[in-house]
Amino acid sequence: MPQKSKKEPKLLTLKQACEILNCHPNTLRAWDEKGYLVAVRFGTRRDRRYRREDVMKLLEKKGK
Repeated sequence: MPQKSKKEPKLLTLKQACEILNCHPNTLRAWDEKGYLVAVRFGTRRDRRYRREDVMKLLEKKGK
């Protein structure tokens, strides 16, 4: 089993998730509202973070 790098975060910012999925930030916001890719919300501004494993699963589905 390959080891994960310590630099690889478990939570991704909106921008990082968009880069991986090659989509616009508004697309991820809409997916969050529809429940396709649920975001974890942080802080008083309620910033979105996405679980890396959820993003990778969605990427696999997108590739099929």
